[in-house]
Amino acid sequence: MLAADRWKKGLTFMDQNIFLGGGGNDYSQPQSLTLKYANRHGMIAGATGTGKTVTLQILAEEFSQAGVPIFLSDVKGDLSGLAKAGNEGHKLHQAFQDRAQRIGFADYTYGACPVTFWDLFGQQGHPVRTTVTEMGPLLLSRLMDLSEAQEGILNIAFRVADEEGLPLLDLKDLQSLLVWIGENRAQLSLRYGNVSTASIGAIQRRLLVLENQGGTKLFGEPALELADLMRVDENGQGVVNILAADKLMGSPRLYATFLLWLLSELFEELPEVGDPDKPKLVFFFDEAHLLFDDAPKVLVDKVEQVARLIRSKGVGVYFISQNPADVPEDILGQLGNRVQHALRAFTARDRKNLRLAAETYRENPAFDTEEAIREVGVGEAVTSMLQKKGVPGIVERTLIRPPGTQLGPITKAERKALMDASAMKVKYGQLKDRKSAFEILQSRADAAAQAAAEAEEQLETQSTAEREFATARRYSGSRVGRSSSRVMRKKDTFATAMSEAVIKELKGTTGRRIVRGILGGLFKAR
Repeated sequence: MLAADRWKKGLTFMDQNIFLGGGGNDYSQPQSLTLKYANRHGMIAGATGTGKTVTLQILAEEFSQAGVPIFLSDVKGDLSGLAKAGNEGHKLHQAFQDRAQRIGFADYTYGACPVTFWDLFGQQGHPVRTTVTEMGPLLLSRLMDLSEAQEGILNIAFRVADEEGLPLLDLKDLQSLLVWIGENRAQLSLRYGNVSTASIGAIQRRLLVLENQGGTKLFGEPALELADLMRVDENGQGVVNILAADKLMGSPRLYATFLLWLLSELFEELPEVGDPDKPKLVFFFDEAHLLFDDAPKVLVDKVEQVARLIRSKGVGVYFISQNPADVPEDILGQLGNRVQHALRAFTARDRKNLRLAAETYRENPAFDTEEAIREVGVGEAVTSMLQKKGVPGIVERTLIRPPGTQLGPITKAERKALMDASAMKVKYGQLKDRKSAFEILQSRADAAAQAAAEAEEQLETQSTAEREFATARRYSGSRVGRSSSRVMRKKDTFATAMSEAVIKELKGTTGRRIVRGILGGLFKAR
């Protein structure tokens, strides 16, 4: 019986639960994650080689079988095996069968999940793009590690783009806008504050570094539509979206910023759904420490806000890291579903982190939690899941169930075949470059240059006298260079001469006496 059919017929250990494995002293007690509380986030932690990747794989399988879409990053390149069913020829086949029998997993069988591959570089999956405008100044500043002053310039650039109607789609749009701001910095400084060429130059250099890291492929159109990450197939299984991140890890800041942008977009665009019966999407964030390393407080606050509120949008977020201490305490307190693989305590700091990790669990009187975290073997974990009304469950030692999909990556040919058959190839395969800030500013510059050239050409075709007149100069006889603003005197005539004489006389003493005499006679008569 296929796992999807088993889910539909309600043959899981607990109705509407995701089966994780067996617990208790003999691993006969089923340990499950309640699907209703799966959007209240979780964490998979443990040292390297303790089984975190396989736990992530079986959680993805179970969510997919429950009809929940998944988005996860494949840091090691191993998770592509979700697209292919396991087989009896695998070297661990008998070990998986024995484990399934030990935990009472009678319906264990092999089966594949519907998978869509994505890649920021467009090599191992369909291209994932967004626009500069959608990324926003805060995340771009984080991506380029800008100073406070440089971030201020970037905010000015986004404001100017809105006011001038300049769409910012890709990096060349932002670069050309920064050039325009530098050329008009005097006027902009009066309105927005100081705009220094040094800060603009620093941002341009950071953009150049981002280009060299492959960041240009992230920005452009067609931009990713969130609905394409929240699909189910014709059998009702949730599609597993796998982001190829093995090469992306070479640019850890780009990796972390992209995933944080994706979370922010989900938070802003999805409607409120309250407490659904199952999540609308489950988001796995591998190498979670990259999100918080050297992150400014404003960014950490942003992550905390998104983690706290996005569950009401029906999205569950699961962090995967080597140590729970990699996640800030305020965010860690919101992760109700925990799978803790073994932690090694070689140093004083390791022992402190181990003790703190143990203290976050609800104690089980049957064993010491700290000691259990230190001793669990590969494929075994200490788990605690939310129970009724969201109450944390008692911690248990759990033997994780074996995967039903292939353990390890598929071949390049198999990956290519799946990509070619996907509808996402038609939608996102070709880059589109519509008119945006770069083209608009370029057309303005071309128009200004053409107008200047036409004016110069027209000036050259004019006569010498016309050119002199056009530049506010004139000829007077044989003298050149006398100002044309000088007004020629009126021709002297007898009438004008008499008028000027009378006016001059009236202005003088005699004139004032005559006026007083005339006015005095008039007032006496009255």
